[in-house]
Amino acid sequence: MKGNFQIIILVVFIALAILGVLVFSGAIPLGNKSSSTGSLGTVVLWGTVKTELISSALDDFNRANPTFIVKYVQKDPETFDQDLLEAMASGVGPDMFFLPDNLVFDYANKIYLIPYTSYSASSFQTSFSSAGEVFMTSKGIAAFPITIDPLMMYYNRSILEANSIVYPPVYWDDVVNLVSTLTKKDELNKITQSTVAMGQFSNVFHAKDIISALFMQAGNQIVAEKNGYFSSLLGENSGSQIDLSSILSFYTSFADPLKNVYSWNRSFVNSQDAFTSGNVAFYFGYASELKTLINKNPNLNFSVASFPQIKNSSFKLTSSKVTGLTVSNFSKNLQTALTAASLLATSDFSSKFAEAMQVPPARRDLLAKKPTDSFSPTFFSSALYARSWLDPSSSDTDNIFRGMVEGTLSNSFSAQDAVKDAGAKLNLLLLKYR
Repeated sequence: MKGNFQIIILVVFIALAILGVLVFSGAIPLGNKSSSTGSLGTVVLWGTVKTELISSALDDFNRANPTFIVKYVQKDPETFDQDLLEAMASGVGPDMFFLPDNLVFDYANKIYLIPYTSYSASSFQTSFSSAGEVFMTSKGIAAFPITIDPLMMYYNRSILEANSIVYPPVYWDDVVNLVSTLTKKDELNKITQSTVAMGQFSNVFHAKDIISALFMQAGNQIVAEKNGYFSSLLGENSGSQIDLSSILSFYTSFADPLKNVYSWNRSFVNSQDAFTSGNVAFYFGYASELKTLINKNPNLNFSVASFPQIKNSSFKLTSSKVTGLTVSNFSKNLQTALTAASLLATSDFSSKFAEAMQVPPARRDLLAKKPTDSFSPTFFSSALYARSWLDPSSSDTDNIFRGMVEGTLSNSFSAQDAVKDAGAKLNLLLLKYR
């Protein structure tokens, strides 16, 4: 009897030792680490990314996770919404799909919100850069962030060098101080070279995103969420360090002929074309636009810098576009879809996907490994302090922000009333999601 007891004790100790080795080696995950245990079969992932760009990365992922298969289906961006709606209605929709941050509201009833009991908020914030928090709601996680596309400041090196300017501006004060030097006019007082493409709306690429970045730099998050209800923070100074009307006035001053920072007007072609034509010193565009800028003018001598900041601010911030991986509320293999989504976002796939998209990854550990080319280090640094906001409808909010800018420029509104009007319209838009 004593011998049997000793054998049992020995077996238990051996089992515990083996378990300890497996845990510390990562073979058995703990906490929020994803496991493929119980994840079987095939799950379908939809997106508008070209198959050839991610097929190799997905093949590697499937080989590394042999208990299930992720099958990618490329969809036409023009018909994606309709295809998704029809597929879900007929019960043959995807298990997962790539989700841009500006479509979270549109797809709210199609998304499975991952509860924080399954993937904690602290683990999410530790794993992903702050821009990814646009997918965090009070009720759960809407998507796992994959990429961050930060808003940058591209600058014409030749223009700066011709005017003995050694470095691009870091703060908005620096931008203002350069206008008198870099803005050129002819004998009829017509602008022939602009310092910066700002002030107007219709011919300034990403005007809404530039203004949004300025508002967020002032401490205003534009949209707030509490217990699943969303409200506008425009027209209020809730949490703002600077009054938003002064921010709007600052933006529109660059298109006001009566202001000493006048540098842009409606007669210019769009800001991207003006920059690639060599007629504007600073252009605010996304990291993903680099290839487009090069292709438009391969001879343009330009580089990139961080989006300008408010001097003496306690934090840095720029706008961004975030792409996430979300699980469908209609998945017939939910457990496998959840496991696959988590693993895709935290495995080598996310790094390869970001590289294919030519934008920074969303994972913090990957952002710490900056490439050594001329542009990526600045992109990666900006991605770390980039932010986004829950835009309920891109087209509708474009019109709201356009109204703010054009109402101020035409003197139809004071800047203060324009911001209040925008806040009221944004609240009406958000009512649809209550």
